Amino acid sequence: MRELITTEDGSHSIYVPELKEHYHSTYGAIQESNHVFIENGLKEILKSKSGINIFEMGFGTGLNAFLTMIYSIDHKVDIKYTAIEAFPLESEILNSLNFSELIQDGAFKDYFKSMHSAKWDEWHILSGRFQIIKNLSSLEDYQPENKFDLVYFDAFAPTVQPELWTNEVFVNIFNSMNSGGILVTYCCKGDVKRNLKSAGFSIEKLPGPPGKREILRARKP
Repeated sequence: MRELITTEDGSHSIYVPELKEHYHSTYGAIQESNHVFIENGLKEILKSKSGINIFEMGFGTGLNAFLTMIYSIDHKVDIKYTAIEAFPLESEILNSLNFSELIQDGAFKDYFKSMHSAKWDEWHILSGRFQIIKNLSSLEDYQPENKFDLVYFDAFAPTVQPELWTNEVFVNIFNSMNSGGILVTYCCKGDVKRNLKSAGFSIEKLPGPPGKREILRARKP
């Protein structure tokens, strides 16, 4: 049974007792997502591209997608966002998440609801700038429709889901990305770095959010 918890920045996360794993950093869910995916992923790719295609491995609570949508609206950036999730959260938990109340005084609360109420496996235009498709699928079964400019790799840790951090997985992702594309992830383990390099990426270690020393950013030449 998945449990709703409050992290140190006041935002919610989910704890999975049987896996002993959290969906987000206990030091701060919003803080971590902003640092890893927005500051070091989205803002970086937008230095060289305008309209972009994003792929997220692990839709989860929808926090990364929500922050990306807000950025696209605030900064007038066109984004097509593809996310996959094999185990969607229960409606009771989704309806209790406090992200929208904590960001910009709840100005985007209706967008957050619309994102989660949108049907799976269909494209939805949530604003004039932001489109999303949530695919009910495992990574192994997913077949990309588009080439991606930016990948948010937000699977559970390699100790919990080692099959999602292999060289084969990263080769498939590499092949699904446009030249110059970026992958960002919170995980900086040695095996992950080696598998990304072996797949063809160049990698750089970056300072992590509170509670984490380093994160990874990988680029496709």
